[in-house]
Amino acid sequence: MNRLIHSRYAASILSGVLLGVSFPSYPFIRLELLAWVALVPLLLSLRTVEKVGELFRRLYVAMLLFCLISLWWVSLATLPGGILTMLAQACFMTVPLLAFFLIKKWAGYRFALFSLPFLWVAWEWSYMQQDLSFGWLTFGNSQANLNLMIQYADITGVWGISFWLVWFNVLAVLALTESRKKLLLSALLLSAMVLSPLLYSSWLFHRESFVSGALSKLRVTLVQPDIDPHNKWVQRNSEDILEQYYRMTARAVRENRPELIVWPETAIPFPVLSRDYLYDMRFLQGSLRQWNAALLTGFVDMKSDNNHPYESYNASMLLEPGQNAPQIYRKIKLVPFAERVPYVDYLPWLANASFSLSGIRGWGKGHDSAVLRLSSSQGEIILANIICYESVFPGFVTEFVRKGARMLTLVTNDGWYATSYGPYQHLAIGRLRCIENRRAMARCANTGLTVVLDKFGRTMAEIPWWQEQTLTVDVPLESALTFYTTHPDLLPKVSSVISALLLSIAFFRRTMKVL
Repeated sequence: MNRLIHSRYAASILSGVLLGVSFPSYPFIRLELLAWVALVPLLLSLRTVEKVGELFRRLYVAMLLFCLISLWWVSLATLPGGILTMLAQACFMTVPLLAFFLIKKWAGYRFALFSLPFLWVAWEWSYMQQDLSFGWLTFGNSQANLNLMIQYADITGVWGISFWLVWFNVLAVLALTESRKKLLLSALLLSAMVLSPLLYSSWLFHRESFVSGALSKLRVTLVQPDIDPHNKWVQRNSEDILEQYYRMTARAVRENRPELIVWPETAIPFPVLSRDYLYDMRFLQGSLRQWNAALLTGFVDMKSDNNHPYESYNASMLLEPGQNAPQIYRKIKLVPFAERVPYVDYLPWLANASFSLSGIRGWGKGHDSAVLRLSSSQGEIILANIICYESVFPGFVTEFVRKGARMLTLVTNDGWYATSYGPYQHLAIGRLRCIENRRAMARCANTGLTVVLDKFGRTMAEIPWWQEQTLTVDVPLESALTFYTTHPDLLPKVSSVISALLLSIAFFRRTMKVL
């Protein structure tokens, strides 16, 4: 019996492990190339599966292992939330392969293989359009640190990387199952899929080497305070926390003279704009006048309206010297259950299902992807500030760039995840947003990783994690829009149409056979 179970699920286990270890983890572990063949064992094993129950068990085993290896660190912040995330995510990830099975039943295994890349990308994209999604494990994210192979994301976005990976897995399966006469053709196609991204990157970097280096730059200081993410929400710690920020910032300003200072997500853990904290706000404004620099910081915002009296928001604000009213951005993409329960606006009783990390039962949801306008020595500079988890959403980030953002800032607090590789995964995903939009990113974190990335996703400078330190960098400013920025959903939308057509053709074939 044990041997039967082992042989039945061996391919699922192998694919699940390969998918999991191919995802970004610690910098010294580089196994992303395994994603290029990770689906092969699973796809080969599905040739002979005929029952839906058996199919789902095999798929779920593979995807659950994928989630366990890639996302176990979520449980360090919230054990119930982490378990729920992994169980639910594994279920959602079986959907494109369930559609693959349906097409296989109707039109055959080979037809289903050619349909899979379109099904996969269409589902990944459509899944991320609803509040319940946790799009962290988008297949293309596995390649985020493989810099030379993913520069074409400025055309296709991360969706193109997923598309490319699934096609490579499909061609590898065909190479193993087709006749020897077609083996050479398969080998040539596989080789072309490896060489094409490399050639594009080589051409891109070669062209860049001839571009003038006289780009506009903004001097930015990032402050990494290394504060315990749990203790900072204790009320009596707020004064000590701000004193630390003032001390670190004042020293960095004296030494580096930045035009913009960035503090991390919820650096100010109280509603500093409310009347109860008028003294704190005035002190902050006075400090900015002394520093002669603008401040971009995360903070807790409170806003009341007819529907939600005094709702709290995970927000950021840009405050400039001499200005009383800050520019505010309220986080729109919230972590399901940890920051906001999906669909709670329609079913208020769902608020009891929150696994809040901060003692707040749930954040309010922002509604405006507002850019921040900084007055600098070079004139007005438009900034896109992304808050933590929002960097996972590729199309969402393009909204800011289309509004004129010349650089990306990201404020985050990854201290919830201790010394796991969760923060490194988050950083890796951010690299893709730089490549897609050809924008540099200044990433400011509470305990790390505080990093400045260039428009190719390469590290310009960084602070080691879990250290109290500041980082000052002249960040390049860009203005050109990439093809992906202007057409962010083109590939997944086309894939969705093609998927519908393929399903229709498969159904028609089945109908014709029955007749």
